[in-house]
Amino acid sequence: MKKISIRKPDDWHLHLREGIVLKNIIRFSSEYFGRAVIMPNTKDPITSIDKAISYRNSIFEFLPSNTKFNPLMTIYLTDNISKDEIKKGFIDNVFFAAKLYPANSTTNSNHGVKDIKNLYKVFELMENIGMPLLIHGEVNDPNVDIFDREEVFIDKELFPIIKNFPKLKIVLEHITTSHAVKFVEENNIGATITPHHLHINRNAMFFGGLNSDYYCLPVAKREINRVALIKAATSGRDCFFLGTDSAPHLREWKAFCGCAGIFNAPVALESYLKVFEEENALDKFEKFASLNGSNFHNLPPNEEYITFVQEPNKVAEFVEIYDAKKMIGKIKPFHSGQTLNWKVYN
Repeated sequence: MKKISIRKPDDWHLHLREGIVLKNIIRFSSEYFGRAVIMPNTKDPITSIDKAISYRNSIFEFLPSNTKFNPLMTIYLTDNISKDEIKKGFIDNVFFAAKLYPANSTTNSNHGVKDIKNLYKVFELMENIGMPLLIHGEVNDPNVDIFDREEVFIDKELFPIIKNFPKLKIVLEHITTSHAVKFVEENNIGATITPHHLHINRNAMFFGGLNSDYYCLPVAKREINRVALIKAATSGRDCFFLGTDSAPHLREWKAFCGCAGIFNAPVALESYLKVFEEENALDKFEKFASLNGSNFHNLPPNEEYITFVQEPNKVAEFVEIYDAKKMIGKIKPFHSGQTLNWKVYN
């Protein structure tokens, strides 16, 4: 029986939602990850210290009492965000990082930034205090093709940010293009890569008609881009690290309203492992999953280890969501109904 053991990974990009959904799904991340950067685009976005503390407390409320899982909170940047709030929250270890959403670029981003240059004073502050900037890297211009929005953002917005703030710690999240891979490699920034962008290209959204199960933002791109992401993730290069961007939606919203997001938390690590095995790069998996992200953020790696065994792993078709003992809905996970080659060894 083939086994591999690595230091416990961290998830550097995670959506946990709120309330009953949070209560039902937190276990998929807390059991297998040491830390996770929690996205602030809740229905009422996390724009203050008080909101971040309240959200963090609600996460801890639903965690097992013996867990070591550490949710790293972020502040949602707006055009009029308070620099004092950012600075105090970071110095007091409430905020781990700040998240930049261009307005209306993804789920719950309507409060996001309309003109990024309005935040240059904020970026200057963050550069001075060493606070990371996490970026959803897409322009929101309706005249730009949805498949080109990441590339245009890099050239139009990200390059000037790096030029003006060369010491600002930046993570370009959930990259999807060869252009992004090259840009990250050539500049002193980090990037997260999701499991779903390693597995699917844009054809997945159109098999059997419009298929919202594979709709996420940024959308999956051409096959040539998927190949570039695989090479980046399995390269062992320090600038690329794990970020699932796991984003659950109840079936009624995902199937019928086409909400953007893929819920991969139940099988994220096994999904990544499948790619690394196919690329004969299992020896690089620990760097990508457990070391590169912590090194980039100047944090020690987790002391615990996790072991995977190579055996058939049938993925559930749905994750059921319960309120007390009553099932109120379902969420379809990534790889639903498929059989993967690895599973966590308990």
